[in-house]
Amino acid sequence: MISPRLKYVLAFVGTLVTLHLLLSIHPTYRDHTLPKALRPGSSSSSVTDETIVDIPEAAVPSPPTSEELRIAEEANSSRKKANAAFVVLARNSDLFEFLSSMRQVEDRFNHWARYDWVFLNDEPFDGQFKRYTSDLASGETKYGLIPKEIWEQPDWIDEDKAAKGREQMIKMKVIYGHSVPYRNMCRFNSGYFFRHELVLPYDYYWRVEPGIKLFCDLNYDPFLLMQEQEKVYGFTLSLLEYKETIPTLWEATKEFMKENPQYVVDGNAVDFISDDGGEDYNLCHFWSNFEIGDMRFWRSEAYIKYFEHLDKQGGFYYERWGDAPVHSLAAALFLPKEKIHWFDDIGYRHEPFQHCPQGKSNRDQKCWCDEKDSFDWHGYSCTRRWVAQFPDGTIRKPADGQRTAPWKRSDIPEQHPLINATAA
Repeated sequence: MISPRLKYVLAFVGTLVTLHLLLSIHPTYRDHTLPKALRPGSSSSSVTDETIVDIPEAAVPSPPTSEELRIAEEANSSRKKANAAFVVLARNSDLFEFLSSMRQVEDRFNHWARYDWVFLNDEPFDGQFKRYTSDLASGETKYGLIPKEIWEQPDWIDEDKAAKGREQMIKMKVIYGHSVPYRNMCRFNSGYFFRHELVLPYDYYWRVEPGIKLFCDLNYDPFLLMQEQEKVYGFTLSLLEYKETIPTLWEATKEFMKENPQYVVDGNAVDFISDDGGEDYNLCHFWSNFEIGDMRFWRSEAYIKYFEHLDKQGGFYYERWGDAPVHSLAAALFLPKEKIHWFDDIGYRHEPFQHCPQGKSNRDQKCWCDEKDSFDWHGYSCTRRWVAQFPDGTIRKPADGQRTAPWKRSDIPEQHPLINATAA
């Protein structure tokens, strides 16, 4: 129990403290009651007048008004754009690995370009995949199901023969050598993605895969470059294919050329894919996990007939023909080489290889890759081979410190870098 006297004392003290706090607001009272060290302007105070800076009202940015946002939106919508979209082949389980890729594409380019995204899957996309990807996209998002008749291994494939081929590749430790779904994907990318109902309305595409890196800002529109310069196929990385995956692909291609010589154009890039004028295939191809292209070429009579010829051979399943060499051989044979564009200024990585822009391009585009860590002049790269197709210097030469010796077969390592030691 508190005595009545103590109650009065506590009440009196509380009143004095309250009055002191209220009166401290007045500068005269404060100057006479606060210790000198705590007064504003005191040299020993931790906060001095010099630390208090008046910020001009004009220096504080105000949020944009609704009218300003409307004007900016109209300006962007009226910007010249190509009829193009990003095309993604992914599964629901790829979501978070793919979001990293998508975020980089958006941050580096599409946040201002606002192109659409088309997602394709052999199973329906779930709500989580749609929610996350639509939240990141600056353009529209579209989600399509791949019909089983163009995705799964055809009934006319001899499964016993195909199984023996897979077993042999497992023994050779070929990456994805055991996988039927991987073969389904290669066949679909070779002959069907550009004919899917959601992709058909577009002319140009940019293929984006899970787990990639984009190292540099893009301050121009690659789709418009393709359109305005009349380019048909664009790549960043090129390398040698693992020959054990395509033992009969070149023979099948030569058969097609013999039967259809009208599709083989003058001034093509045959010297990129062959060291002897087309007699043999040197294994060079454009790495198709990054490609920007004009799908009207894939939909052309020449390419459709070429794909159908290859498909009948069964090599997508009896061997392990990839869409990269199939696309590359078609582009190199059925297009003038000037229609193929090396995106030297797009910094890109897909494990285990990367391309890093050099010199001024690297700095201007705020790249964050090491210029010396670029696969371009590695012994297994075909980039030097591509540069050699343009002796007039229209394509850059290696930077200082990079390998500049002519491309030769002795550059090829004994073991292909994509051999999977655990491919069983």
